[in-house]
Amino acid sequence: MKDIATENFQKIREAYEILSDAHKRQIYDIYGMEGLTSGLELGPRLKTPEEIREEFERVKQRREEEKFAAHVRPSGSFLANLSLPQLLNGYSLIKGMAMASEVQSHVSKKDTIVLSGNLAVTGESGGGAATAMLRHQASSVSSIEIVASAGLRSLVGFQTSRHLSLHSTGTLGLSVSLKDGSLNLSNTWTRQLSEVSSGNIQLVLGTDPTIAVGWQRKEEKNSAAGELKFGPTIFGASGHYTHHFSPKSHGRIGGRIGSTALEFEVGGGRRISDYSTLRMFCTLGVQGIFWRIELHRGSQKLIVPVLLSRALNPFVATAALIFPSSLYAFLKVCIIKPYYHRREERKTLEKRKMTLAQVLEGKAAAENAQTLLHNVSMRKKDKQAARGGLVITEAIYGNLKGHRKSVEEPVLDIENELPPPTLDVTIPLNFLVDDSGQLKLHEGIKKSGIMGFCDPCPGEPKQLKVSYSYQGHEYEVVVDDYSGLEIPQENHRRSGAFS
Repeated sequence: MKDIATENFQKIREAYEILSDAHKRQIYDIYGMEGLTSGLELGPRLKTPEEIREEFERVKQRREEEKFAAHVRPSGSFLANLSLPQLLNGYSLIKGMAMASEVQSHVSKKDTIVLSGNLAVTGESGGGAATAMLRHQASSVSSIEIVASAGLRSLVGFQTSRHLSLHSTGTLGLSVSLKDGSLNLSNTWTRQLSEVSSGNIQLVLGTDPTIAVGWQRKEEKNSAAGELKFGPTIFGASGHYTHHFSPKSHGRIGGRIGSTALEFEVGGGRRISDYSTLRMFCTLGVQGIFWRIELHRGSQKLIVPVLLSRALNPFVATAALIFPSSLYAFLKVCIIKPYYHRREERKTLEKRKMTLAQVLEGKAAAENAQTLLHNVSMRKKDKQAARGGLVITEAIYGNLKGHRKSVEEPVLDIENELPPPTLDVTIPLNFLVDDSGQLKLHEGIKKSGIMGFCDPCPGEPKQLKVSYSYQGHEYEVVVDDYSGLEIPQENHRRSGAFS
């Protein structure tokens, strides 16, 4: 009975929300529950059935595109190998080029087809290969892959993977070369060592047998990986460490040492849009001094290695390390940061212009509520002041960062036409102070719902800044919109401030 009553209450609440909201009611009248659950952007700009219909069709088309993208996943990379010494000697700047492309398609719930190909040109020689693979999910813990490749490395093979336990996986592969009939057998064991780290061992038997031991660790801001590889004709060790300075930028150092390489690499990258990341690395090694520039756009990659010097020249090495970071710092401070800062400001101001009517209506309602609270709030304030209790001297609610910018850096004329993204809530908070001289706002409750409050900047991050006095001392605290607040507290006290 309790479950039935809960379900009925949920239905009644949903019906009330639809009937009490003019925009939701319009959408429901035209498209029913499908329109409400399809992700239509509700707001004051959707006023007519035509606008609602256009928005519904737009969302429907976007979902069809997402559904198609989930079944067909293309990816690719393009590499342009440049050589500065070759250019200085009178030859072409481009040393070589390569490209690779891959398409994955889910033909059923358990079967996936992968088609890929690559082409490479270096000087006057080149080659390529085409590969087809069928992946079958045999069960929830095992899969089988069948591969066929034609070109420079013509072969057929299969690979099977299985979860051996909750934290370990085993993979077995066998391939046969169509040129000389040689066999290659590989076996890989992977184990989750902890919540953030894993290790693997790979054994390859064939024309070039090797054994490799690897380790990976990935945390919120840091990641690292390393590998040791041994064989009759090869040995080596490699590793790299990545640190994320922010959600948009990261730095990385790495190195390789062994029978085929000896190099050190340092660099980093930055996300320049929602789908694009730009990276640059400097590599110093026995093969020379390189820059490597990478542009990642979705599942596509553009990679441009640039050979600066074939010899390890200290002057070139120093310049190669310093110049990119200096150029990036200059571009970030003088061009990139001001551009994004101004663009975000324009977006914010345009959003405020769209919600102007809603904000003005909310502020008018909040002002009326504060008028009703004013007399009682002043009596409570005077009573607390007389006995040295809790007195709210100033309280501001809204986008505090945006408010400071609008006061200190009024860069756009449109801003002068809009109300500030904050609201003075000193009166409501003084009203909420109880007789014992305490104020408590519960966690998880949006503060715009408090009497005398409103949302002064819809869609923007909001905070509440409270300045208050208590027993002759001055205090100040800033809390997020959904965070709790309990005052007075000694850790809110301003250092060196006395009344």
